[in-house]
Amino acid sequence: QVQLVESGGGLVQAGGSLRLSCAASRSIFNINAMGWSRQASGKQRELVAAITSGGSTNYAESVKGRFTISRDNAKNTVYLQMNSLKPEDTAVYYCNADWVDKRFAQWGQGTQVTVSS
Repeated sequence: QVQLVESGGGLVQAGGSLRLSCAASRSIFNINAMGWSRQASGKQRELVAAITSGGSTNYAESVKGRFTISRDNAKNTVYLQMNSLKPEDTAVYYCNADWVDKRFAQWGQGTQVTVSS
């Protein structure tokens, strides 16, 4: 298992930017995929972005062109750069690791992102 600790959430106005960071407790070099999910109040969790160990990325349609996921294996850290934020991006954002059986097995505690209109 790997422990995941998110940081970088906060309150931002619509159109603004935030960068989330996810620090892993051990090397992420061999982890097959890392990602970010979110859950808005009263809604189901949604996979926002994922990046494989080879660097391939995937994004939810709702964030394509605005969010960028990246990983720094030397720092055991995954990032989510969020630009052009919208009020509908408001949610708790979770860092994920280990893609198993079409879902992520490991989850962080989450960080709140609030976008005001």
